[in-house]
Amino acid sequence: MAPSWQRLGLYACLLKRQLNDGPDVIKRGRRVIPGWSRGIYSATGEWTKEYTLQTRKDVEKWWHQRIKDQAFKVSEADKSKPKFYVLSMFPYPSGKLHMGHVRVYTISDTIARFQKMRGMQVINPMGWDAFGLPAENAAIERNLHPESWTQSNIRHMRKQLDQLGLCFSWDREITTCLPDYYKWTQYLFIKLYEAGLAYQKEALVNWDPVDQTVLANEQVDEHGCSWRSGAKVEQKYLRQWFIKTTAYAKAMQDALADLPEWYGIKGMQAHWIGDCVGCHLDFTLKVDGQVTGEKLSAYTATPEAVYGASHVAISPSHRLLHGHSPLKETFRKALIPGQDCLTPVTAVNMLTQQEVPVIILAKADLEGSLDAKIGIPSTSLEDSALAQTLGLSHSEVIEATPDGTERLSDSAEFTGMQRQAAFLALTQKARRERVGGDVTSDKLKDWLISRQRYWGTPIPMVHCPACGPVPVPLEDLPVTLPSITSFTGKGGSPLASASEWVNCSCPRCKGAATRETDTMDTFVDSAWYYFRYTDPQNTQSPFSTALADYWMPVDLYIGGKEHAVMHLFYARFFSHFCHDQKMVRHREPFHKLLAQGLIKGQTFRLPSGQYLRREEVDLTGSDPVHANTREKLEVSWEKMSKSKHNGVEPEDVVEQFGIDTVRLYILFAAPPEKDILWDVKTDALPGVLRWQQRLWSLVTRFIEARTSGKAPRPQLLSDKEKAEARRLWEYKNSVISQQASQRVVLHSPEFEDALCALMVMAAPMAPHITSELWAGLALVPQKLCAHYAWDASVLLQAWPAVDPQFLQQPEVVQMAVLINNKACGKVPVPQHVAQDQDKVHELVLQSELGVRLLQGRSIKKAFLSPRTALINFLVQE
Repeated sequence: MAPSWQRLGLYACLLKRQLNDGPDVIKRGRRVIPGWSRGIYSATGEWTKEYTLQTRKDVEKWWHQRIKDQAFKVSEADKSKPKFYVLSMFPYPSGKLHMGHVRVYTISDTIARFQKMRGMQVINPMGWDAFGLPAENAAIERNLHPESWTQSNIRHMRKQLDQLGLCFSWDREITTCLPDYYKWTQYLFIKLYEAGLAYQKEALVNWDPVDQTVLANEQVDEHGCSWRSGAKVEQKYLRQWFIKTTAYAKAMQDALADLPEWYGIKGMQAHWIGDCVGCHLDFTLKVDGQVTGEKLSAYTATPEAVYGASHVAISPSHRLLHGHSPLKETFRKALIPGQDCLTPVTAVNMLTQQEVPVIILAKADLEGSLDAKIGIPSTSLEDSALAQTLGLSHSEVIEATPDGTERLSDSAEFTGMQRQAAFLALTQKARRERVGGDVTSDKLKDWLISRQRYWGTPIPMVHCPACGPVPVPLEDLPVTLPSITSFTGKGGSPLASASEWVNCSCPRCKGAATRETDTMDTFVDSAWYYFRYTDPQNTQSPFSTALADYWMPVDLYIGGKEHAVMHLFYARFFSHFCHDQKMVRHREPFHKLLAQGLIKGQTFRLPSGQYLRREEVDLTGSDPVHANTREKLEVSWEKMSKSKHNGVEPEDVVEQFGIDTVRLYILFAAPPEKDILWDVKTDALPGVLRWQQRLWSLVTRFIEARTSGKAPRPQLLSDKEKAEARRLWEYKNSVISQQASQRVVLHSPEFEDALCALMVMAAPMAPHITSELWAGLALVPQKLCAHYAWDASVLLQAWPAVDPQFLQQPEVVQMAVLINNKACGKVPVPQHVAQDQDKVHELVLQSELGVRLLQGRSIKKAFLSPRTALINFLVQE
């Protein structure tokens, strides 16, 4: 009889007929690939018994493009399926991926594959957050144009993503620095301007007095000096563009209640917004009864009582005293440091037409982030004392009624109303008349978006001496960046030097005018990109409402916790605004949020603070020391960084261990929301590789048994063997850890089903090795499981269905215990306390396992997974 491996080769011809819809393993596999030794089954028709380093390389080389060809392409015929929109935060094209990128994109890729196997219509798009200061700095330092530097980096990083086996919906790729994208960023800005939500006012910037230029915060060192000139940075007032995010503060605060799956992030968003209990109201300013043209916005927590106002108070640091206001000298003359100062300036409430004096307060800081507030003695003891001290008149406008409620008096049309009803009516009227009234907190500021930079989206406004600021007509968008060849980093905005571009005619009166020379904060570009992915080729609008309504909200948004506040806040703001513009049905853009943890490396630091390279550290003893001086070192876990010498290069790790090994390790090492501690002494990566070798050996054993010439006959199994097979089927992952008998491997449909299900479930995480193993399984004759699509690849299989009886919660949970990220066993824990970290911690310590492995050791921290029965103890080595 011919050996089993020769017989398996004979079955290869069957696959040619079977694999019509799946990846063409044999047909295309028979092509000669120059310079490559084809040693795997898909290429030769002969099974490789050992999963060696060469086998791993051959498997990944063979399947890499084939898997990529199966990526997430959407056809109209699939629109009947339920959709799943998974989105990972797009990267800035710095030129090189780091391990943090690898982690977030591995998670999104795995989930996308999983949801597709569940029968979902999936998109997993990718793009580039391509504007930004680093490109401009590169232009200054390397004499490169920001565009060429950026596009070169994009090409390189795209290649890196491809090498990692990540399959994105590349047909939806967007790049924010291209005119076909930023045209629509400008469109949305104009819509904000037309809605009264984009405006200009003076604001402080970081000013380099030597280079005569504005600096971003990251260009100011810890000593308050310019990164380039070394000059002490000054604070200077410039006229800046703002987006009125406070207009949506209350709506966004309230909408957090509808986001139950924003684990750990809702509180951060709520804290950023603050308690939305008041509003700003607008005032015009007068001096000696004469209107000055200057306006002032001031906050009050009790706008319903505004008819009882006695004054408007500003802080000593207010722009009216330090900027370019025509009233600057008037205010400065009235200022007496350390005292509450009555000024000759009066403020006319644009809603009530009441006129009250403006006060400069003695204290430097007001509540929250305020620099102006309305003084209302009826509702504030502090305001009442100040009015009495300065002899300011005011009306008592709050009356208590016998039933205990409070009503307004002497308040025009709001007289007689209960306070809450008056609050709603007055703020609504102010919003309608566009004189304030947006309910917000005293800590939230409007969004300053002006940047005095070249490499950003041009703000589509024209400044006309006769008409004032005028938006560029929508039909004239995009306002593209002019070609500038020289970047010095000195002087004002680089755009101001492009005179032909700056000088233009006013869209309204056709007179001589100038373009706005500021560009937008890059957070504006990323505040709406998730919409563009739904319709990236649209040339008529930012996106189709129908397509946005189909795909939105994003089902799962994955990114770093460092973006949990600002980026998410701005993205939510744009989504709320687009909803109110009837552009999209949903208010909130992201249904579920996953803020993945960092990948941290060990750092070794001298007492002086200097970080050492690994080769400078002696790790042979109980404590790391400097290899030369034998000084003891401070060891800590920190975010991977070149400057701290604790990073690893993704390409090096992939080259050493392979794509699937790195993917499996990243997914296994810690729950996704926790940090991964990349220990230099860990054997976790080799351990994951050994798991793959066991999986390969198991499939090899199955193939050998089924191609031995003996036909599988389930009826030959004894009751004991059937029970063994049933146990393996119930706990499918145990098929790899428990040695099944040879008869069970040959005759049991449960063993075959468990093995195949394990391949299917591992496929989203390790697509290359499972694709090869599935190709081998597909060739096995006389299979006992007919519910798999054997003519399709493993990634096109349906996800195994859940048996309803296993959904019932057991009374006792087997809690997996990890120590320093290494699995050490399981401890039974009652179901009702399985999510109580303190109780789980105590039960583990009291268990036999805890006594044996943790007693007497210093536990630094313990992490209880919120989703799986797992607790991880970090202990002092």
